[in-house]
Amino acid sequence: MSNIPETGRTRRVTIRLVVLQILVLSLLGTLGGRLWYLQIRNGSQYTAQASNNHIREVVSPAIRGEILDASGQVLAGNQTKLVVSVSRTSLLEQKDHGKAVLTRLAQVLGMNPKDVQDKVRLCDAKTPQPCWNGSPYQPIPVTDQATTQQAMQIMERGEDFPGITAQPTALRQYPGPDGANMAQVLGYLSPVTDDEVTKTANQSGKNKYLPSDQIGRAGLESVYDNDLRGTTGVDRLEVDNLGRVIGSAGTTPAQPGDNVVTSLDARVQKVVEDNLNQAMVDARSTFDTVTNQNFVADSGAAIVMDVHTGRIIAMASAPTYDPNLWVGGISAKDYANLTNQASNYPLLNRAIQGQSAPGSTFKVVSTSAAVQAGYSLDGHYPCPSSLTIGGREFKNFEGESAGDISLEKALEISCDTVFYGLSYDQWMKDGGIHPKNPADWFYKTAHQFGLGAKTGIDLPAEVPGRVPDRQWKTDFFNANKDAWCKQAAGGGTDYATQIARENCVDGNVMRAGDSVNYAIGQGDTLVTPIQMATIYSALANGGTLYKPSVAKAIVTPGGQLVRDIAPQVSGKLPDDQKTLQYIDQATAGVITEGTAAWKFTGAGWPQDKIQLHAKTGTAEVYGKQTTSWLTTYSKDYAVVMTISQAGTGSGGSGDAVRRIYQALYGVDDKGNIDQTKALLPTPQTALPKFNPDGTAILQPASYSYDYPSAPGHSAVYTDLLALEPALRTPTGRGRA
Repeated sequence: MSNIPETGRTRRVTIRLVVLQILVLSLLGTLGGRLWYLQIRNGSQYTAQASNNHIREVVSPAIRGEILDASGQVLAGNQTKLVVSVSRTSLLEQKDHGKAVLTRLAQVLGMNPKDVQDKVRLCDAKTPQPCWNGSPYQPIPVTDQATTQQAMQIMERGEDFPGITAQPTALRQYPGPDGANMAQVLGYLSPVTDDEVTKTANQSGKNKYLPSDQIGRAGLESVYDNDLRGTTGVDRLEVDNLGRVIGSAGTTPAQPGDNVVTSLDARVQKVVEDNLNQAMVDARSTFDTVTNQNFVADSGAAIVMDVHTGRIIAMASAPTYDPNLWVGGISAKDYANLTNQASNYPLLNRAIQGQSAPGSTFKVVSTSAAVQAGYSLDGHYPCPSSLTIGGREFKNFEGESAGDISLEKALEISCDTVFYGLSYDQWMKDGGIHPKNPADWFYKTAHQFGLGAKTGIDLPAEVPGRVPDRQWKTDFFNANKDAWCKQAAGGGTDYATQIARENCVDGNVMRAGDSVNYAIGQGDTLVTPIQMATIYSALANGGTLYKPSVAKAIVTPGGQLVRDIAPQVSGKLPDDQKTLQYIDQATAGVITEGTAAWKFTGAGWPQDKIQLHAKTGTAEVYGKQTTSWLTTYSKDYAVVMTISQAGTGSGGSGDAVRRIYQALYGVDDKGNIDQTKALLPTPQTALPKFNPDGTAILQPASYSYDYPSAPGHSAVYTDLLALEPALRTPTGRGRA
């Protein structure tokens, strides 16, 4: 008899069907639960999101705030240009997707049709530049170089150019009043990257930046970007499922950015830039007897600082560039020219990023260190033509001998061997190559002067310099020992291999030669011009180290104060008043009788009426010509200049620094003082006044101002508002 049930199904088949039924029921249950979750529990949320899918946002960029000098002149503003833009939404509504319209547009603009089409295509991973990286609903700019005639053709023949607009728009401009450049201080703008858009999203998912935004990339444009950028406006458009605009869902007007008032003086900046450039030109025409060729003078920097606040009056860096190259997007050719070795990297701000040995300008630090170590200001110290230390001869720069002299005289004539002797003696007291609890006064004092650390200036990418103390020696040895030993094993006889051979053995030891070289600002010591300006300002004001600053205040477009940026004290020099007065007297002697006398009192400077103080420096660099340093101060200003491969401190920079002081105080070439020709006889401390329309009331920079509260809009926007009244906003400022 058969065991097969009447249904014809075996037990195994029955089990399989039951399992299948259970699986189907489970899937249906899961699907039902998910539908309940989406449609009932979170239904309102997804309904809102679905509704938002029909809203597209069109951005109205905010007009960027201005950067002003101390008297209110515009250093970085906005220029009204006719910008031709294309609406992709309108193009897609046409049968050929706008190809004919773009071709006609190219003919009017005198452009290649393919170039126009490329500019309005959307960017993706496979599409190379040029392309549009913003919202597809945003008008896409094709050119900002349109002429009035071209704009009129487009607007008068609207039927031939559907979706094409030509209207005045504010673009960044660096006008450079009085011809000043200020490229490295002001910085520049460039488009935001995709990473920056996504990484700046807040907790709600809203991005700080939009794909079409321009942001500050260097200088003040970068540091104060949040103040300058304003708030972007948004037009919300209702679209159907084909992306066609069917209505408006509201508009949020753009709010213009605030202005940054700086301590810079455009007139002084122009003088500093011109004299730095002239000093480099003069150096290139001067013969270097050491290398038997003219000086190269390949780069330099100069700073004018208010000694009582640390505020920057002028800051120049060479080589430089035109910041307007970045407006509207920099070309590949221009970018390559700014970043290749042949150009010597003009994007660098050498006032805060240029590091070099300070040479004898460092001797004010060594003088202070000697006093702290117990050496007397009333003592006399030998100044022979050379000293032999550790089997090596260390010479005065020009091989002179002056007998036993005071520290004051050593500073005046810049006697290296006095400082060699002091440093060597202290090195021996510290235990030589086998130190036990060394005092390290010469290194500690440098740190107390703020060296080896950033000053904190409100400009980006400042570098800290270097104090080659024992910790640095150890760290540097550990990082480079293997490379030194490998080079030494090669058996070469050149200077670099000899040094590598020594360092392979005891590169972590503070040798006598390290200490004596350090005492005169040579060896591994590195400083920046901004650090030296800060130090010499402190010598001028009685010992207070200020945190350098460029910005003085943030103000509204109408001139109302948003916030003040007050000077900040960063420290005190370790010197007592007796030591400061001693150094003050010695540095005045550099001008009257010392290494800078031939460029100042010998050239007619009225030292009895306007007392200057100085220290020259001639830093030796292996494989290069000497670096010229001149660090100076008056009762009002510190002026620092350095030029790479330009010779001696006074020879390379003396004339230029004297001319800067002549311009500041109104001194002619014969030493006569004319106050009416003085650009800035005392630093300007107050903020400028503004007219009711926001334009600055330009006064002599030394004039003292009260701060206004009258609303209005800034002058740079007047042209924009006059050209296009429809761009006016309730705030009184125009918007792009």
